[in-house]
Amino acid sequence: MTSAPPTAAAAGTKRRFSSGSLLKDAGLAIIFVALVIGLTLASPNHSFLSLNNIFLILVQTSINGILAMGMMYVIISGHIDLSVGSTVGLAGVAAALVAMPGEYPLIVPILVGLAVGVGVGLINGIGVAYGGIPSFIITLGTLTAVRGIALIVSGGAPVSGLSPEFQGLASGRVFGIPVLAIYFVVIAVIAAFVLRKTVFGRRIYALGGNPQAAAVSGINVKRLTVMPFIIAGLLAGLCGVLLASRTFTGSPTAGESYELDAIAAVVIGGVSMTGGRGKAFGVVIGALMIAVIANGLDILGINSNMQMVIKGAIIALAVLIDVKTRRD
Repeated sequence: MTSAPPTAAAAGTKRRFSSGSLLKDAGLAIIFVALVIGLTLASPNHSFLSLNNIFLILVQTSINGILAMGMMYVIISGHIDLSVGSTVGLAGVAAALVAMPGEYPLIVPILVGLAVGVGVGLINGIGVAYGGIPSFIITLGTLTAVRGIALIVSGGAPVSGLSPEFQGLASGRVFGIPVLAIYFVVIAVIAAFVLRKTVFGRRIYALGGNPQAAAVSGINVKRLTVMPFIIAGLLAGLCGVLLASRTFTGSPTAGESYELDAIAAVVIGGVSMTGGRGKAFGVVIGALMIAVIANGLDILGINSNMQMVIKGAIIALAVLIDVKTRRD
């Protein structure tokens, strides 16, 4: 017995989903372009769009953008990670402690920072997957604990006197382009490819969309749940290394509230807070929008307190749009 082939209907559904996704991406890009135009016209002598300011925005975007790539994986999988900001601080301190002149090759502080990030991510992931602890709770705990460890290890003071090689890791330029921006672009491309073009990426979507269905389909849900936290921790560790290199110090207070900006970039970029949906392209635009808004408001002389209000309103609006879209 043969049933009527559902391929046409399935293809139509897929086309409608793809069309809607493309329209959403295009709408986000249009909003971003309109924001840039508006700030350019409002800034004195149109200084917002000067080459120096564009490079400054790219640098300001890079750390948050890299963090947001890791946060994207966690949120698409249906969870959240509040500890990435503290992980940035601890990774930076740990890297700085072994980045003194003449002590170790450059690769050592890099690997130390990455290892710290992976360690924190592994703790978070195991706690969620095998301990049954809600991700909000365990990452809130590690947010506090990891920051405390950073303060203890550093003695409560920034670690300075870093080697010139380490300092140059994030402060140089390639063909006039800040190297931090190049790191961000490379990581964003890799993150997008893995998420959209690999079996692992498709399983992350499946996990966030419906964990029960993912388990029935043969996916090892517990093991897969750990992986996005490791990715987020790894990228937070990298951000700690890069931030220490850029500022020439490993500060135990570095990265404070960075998790909020990363979450904001992800949400503004169209990733659903309920999991199972989102793209790296949108997250890149979201990270750029946050940097553009902060930079533009600085140029216009808006004080930092008002900037926090505006940023909070944008996050709330993005979540509201996501909820409405899900219902429709």
